[in-house]
Amino acid sequence: MALPKEDQRYTYEDYYSWDDGERWELIDGVAYMMSPAPLRIHQGILFEIAGQFHEFLKDKPCKAYIAPFDVRLNADTSDDTVVQPDLVVVCDTSKLDDRGCKGAPDMVLEILSPSTSRRDKVLKFHTYLRAGVREYWIVDPDTKTVATNILKNGEYITNAYTDADTVSVHVLEGCKIILPAVFAP
Repeated sequence: MALPKEDQRYTYEDYYSWDDGERWELIDGVAYMMSPAPLRIHQGILFEIAGQFHEFLKDKPCKAYIAPFDVRLNADTSDDTVVQPDLVVVCDTSKLDDRGCKGAPDMVLEILSPSTSRRDKVLKFHTYLRAGVREYWIVDPDTKTVATNILKNGEYITNAYTDADTVSVHVLEGCKIILPAVFAP
């Protein structure tokens, strides 16, 4: 299939047929090319956060996955939104299949990069809210901050944390992410 065009709408079926060696996301049928490999600092932060989740989730029913991992937010309806968050937590294993997650994960985490910052803070924020993602974290390597967005009554309640804080994960009782370790040089 030809590569996606800006003026067209696509579905997961289209997305899955693209075999161009590039990574793409679909949001409401619009194709967005993923940026090249993230910066080293991005990878270091993701590795530390994923490690902390991995340790906490050992022998628990919830599972964490890191990108690239397809999340089909509206798979049961229009199936035109497929994202690849940096990290997701899924507690309802019936949402998992061989290709990823069908439906809203319990938690999504995005690490900002210069090329995706606006998309993560605005477009994906509203996309995750609309899909019913219960917890959405935005990690900013430049300011060494984390914004947690907790779904309550159809809206996100946002809290901000610095590199000196330890943050409780709302959807995982007892799980705390130690930010000094996440942002360590």
